Order: sequence, then C-alpha cells, then structure tokens
Amino acid sequence: MAQKIKINNTDLEVSRINLGGNVFGWTLDEKQSFEILDSYFNAGFNFIDTADVYGKDGASEIIIGNWLKAKRKRSDFVIATKVGLGKNGQPNNISKKYILNSVDESLQRLQTDYIDLYYTHVDDNITPVEETLSAYDELIRAAKVRYIAASNISPERLTQSFEIAEKNGLPGYVALQPHYNLIERTVYETAYFPLVEKYGLTVFPYFSLASGFLTGKYRTEADLNKSLRGDMTIKYLNEKGLAILNVLDGIAAKHSTKQATVALAWLLAQPNIGAPIVSATSQTQLETLFAAPHLQLDKEDLELLDKVSR
Repeated sequence: MAQKIKINNTDLEVSRINLGGNVFGWTLDEKQSFEILDSYFNAGFNFIDTADVYGKDGASEIIIGNWLKAKRKRSDFVIATKVGLGKNGQPNNISKKYILNSVDESLQRLQTDYIDLYYTHVDDNITPVEETLSAYDELIRAAKVRYIAASNISPERLTQSFEIAEKNGLPGYVALQPHYNLIERTVYETAYFPLVEKYGLTVFPYFSLASGFLTGKYRTEADLNKSLRGDMTIKYLNEKGLAILNVLDGIAAKHSTKQATVALAWLLAQPNIGAPIVSATSQTQLETLFAAPHLQLDKEDLELLDKVSR
C-alpha cells in the first residue's frame, strides 16, 4: 500500500505522489487517461490534482468525473481542483461571484457533491482578500468544499490572507502549491518557505520535474522536440542544468533507478513537502513516479544534490 500523510490542519490523508491531471484531455484522450488513473489507483495512490482550465472546456475535470463515477467510491479519493485562472483569454478572477459560479461548474464536471481541496489557482491582485475568503467560507458551510489551499499568490497577499482569516473567523489555507524543484529553488526557499513554517502549511510542488527536464531526456537543443513540453525546458540547458543532470545520473546509477525518481525523492526529503505533483502519459513514467516514495536517499546523495542545485 502506498504511504500516506495527513495534510496539516485537516483530516485528509493523501499519498505521497499527487497525480497531475493537466494531461487529461490535452495529450491524453479519455481512454488513455482512464488507463493512467486505473494504474495510479491500483498501486494504492489516492490524490488527484486538476483545475477548471485543464483541457478544452474543462476536459480534465470531465474525464476525472467520468472515471470517478465508474469507480463508484468517491471517498477513496482526495480530489483537488482550482479556480481563478482566466478561461479563454479572460482575466484572472477570484471575486466571490466568480468563485461561487465556478465551483458549481467544477462539481458538475467532476460528478461529485464536494471538492476535498479547492485552490486559489492564481491571484487577480484586485479582489479584496476578505471577499475571496468569504466565498470559500460559504462553500465550506454548504459542504461543497472541505478545505482551501493557495497556489500562485504573492507572499504579501498570502500573509494578508492568514491575518484576515484569523481576525474575521474565516477559513485559512491549509496547503501551498508552489513552483519548486531541484533546479527552481530560490523563490520558494527564500520567499515562501518562512510562511510555510509560520502557518504550518503542507506543500505540493508543481513542475516537480521541471517540465520533464529532470528526467534527463533533454540534454541538447535537438532533444527538445521529444515532447510537446520540450521547448519549456530550453532555459535549463545551461551549465547549472547539465551539472544537476550529471549528479542525478550518478545517484540514479548507484540506486539502480531513474533520474526522475531521484529528483522526486529529493523533494520528498525536504521539510513540509507532502507530495510532488507529477503527470504521466505512459505506464513506464508511472512506475518511475511510484518508486520515488520508496527511495531513501542517503546523506551523501542529499548533500551532492543540494550543492549542485543551490
């Protein structure tokens, strides 16, 4: 059975790999998505991450909803989705009216009557914090949402959210979904980590494998056409990026595992990390992810990775 942890300040128990639903309805059709979801669930994992903007017209939520319905045991899963990122070229929006409308649309697509973890996907930097939190308060009271979390919010607005929640008896965020991985450390570790510690947040990093760069498959510009996301990794094809891959190669060989497994195990060894968010488009990729919670990196491995990526 896959190891589980409890999200701080909640009764949600989640597996240590958070399956990213961004590929459902985008690079995978429904049948392929079902195969990935089945394998994930059959391996003992339970935590699925999506958003109202993933896939055309909410395709990711629709596919997950169809799959959940076929499984018929909603309580076996912890489902996270998000609100706030503008759809079809519209501006970002976390106003009360927008949130209350969006949650009902997400519930309909997911074919469920509640969302376990509802994220502010991005801040619009306009809506007063109190208005956003009062929308969430309404949703929690109506049992449509169990807990709330934050993704792309500035440290200042995040701090404000906690202060206003405490002062006005409104719900507070229990988790943070930041951009964080072996090659992208600075922003999270300097600006967000102190807030994570202060407010006891559980952290679910996105781009855990740096858009696939940390798998080791992109080493030259010629490699970038290996996948749809290849061009997102060009910025890492530099001395630092290649040095990190070199260290990953050595540690992966030592443990007879894959570079991606090592990169995820490094994340899991960091304080407050609950589960890295990772998507997969094949069974082989899934096996690589499943191995990460079982890989115990030793002190020497962690020091090498810390030094090369610092």
